[in-house]
Amino acid sequence: MAKSTKDIQAEITNKIVESLKSGTIPWRKPWSSSPNGGAPANVISGKKYRGINPLILSLHQEAFGFTNRWYATFNQWRDLGASVMRRPDPVKPGEWGAAIIYYAPIKKTKEDPTTGEEVEIEFAMLKQYTVFSAEQVELPDHLRHLHDTEPDALSPVFIDYEPAEIAIAATQADIRFGGDRCFYVPSKDYIQMVPKHRFEHVKEYYSTCLHELAHWSEKRCDWTGSYAEGELRAEIAAAFMCSELEIPQSDDLSNTQAYLASWLKSLQSDPRFIFKASASASKAADFVLSFSRQTEPVMA
Repeated sequence: MAKSTKDIQAEITNKIVESLKSGTIPWRKPWSSSPNGGAPANVISGKKYRGINPLILSLHQEAFGFTNRWYATFNQWRDLGASVMRRPDPVKPGEWGAAIIYYAPIKKTKEDPTTGEEVEIEFAMLKQYTVFSAEQVELPDHLRHLHDTEPDALSPVFIDYEPAEIAIAATQADIRFGGDRCFYVPSKDYIQMVPKHRFEHVKEYYSTCLHELAHWSEKRCDWTGSYAEGELRAEIAAAFMCSELEIPQSDDLSNTQAYLASWLKSLQSDPRFIFKASASASKAADFVLSFSRQTEPVMA
């Protein structure tokens, strides 16, 4: 039986919540990826997926550790001469592919209550399709390039901004470079960062690093809050720190504002918690920067 719109929306919401629990921000990625990285797109049309689908596909990538942008249905891959790999035993049935949604225009006729004549009406029906990443597909020779992973460098020379470098180094946090993702691992207490040259702007690198340092500060400040508050806290704290350190472009909050607005709208949570998040973000910023101020860290 086909899933209802309500069921599909609930399923998507649950996936988002689960991604928040793992500390993932699937819609924030200000660094460059490999030639086959970037926003999820259909391999046939080359067009980026729209609406909620980029988020669904980002969560699918996160679940399996994929970085490839190219997706297609089982039949589309088959028509290209490729074959989708068998579902691994540890993966539950129905979870190997990513279920995206599509609003298909539907036409039907109905009787006009005023004139009694048959009229044609059009409405959108929600449909669901399963797509698979290029990393789940065995490719023929003419499509081997879809597996290329050598990253494109945006900034061959990254000029370190000394005040920020000093502040970050002073924390003595374990920060590792490599890969295609940025995150903090609480269980092992380290931060993973994409290499500097992959960021288009200096500000975005430092903002991202400071965001992760805000997460790093959580257990050190005995902070306890919801997952959503944690992400808001980290994002606002990064904005505070960028401003205080006078990082170039730190007055440009367009990305942060768009991120926060999207977050609040998407979660439909109590908008008042942004004020609580802001207060705790201030404490996080003070804690992280206190190391370079050569004062004792202030515990929240």
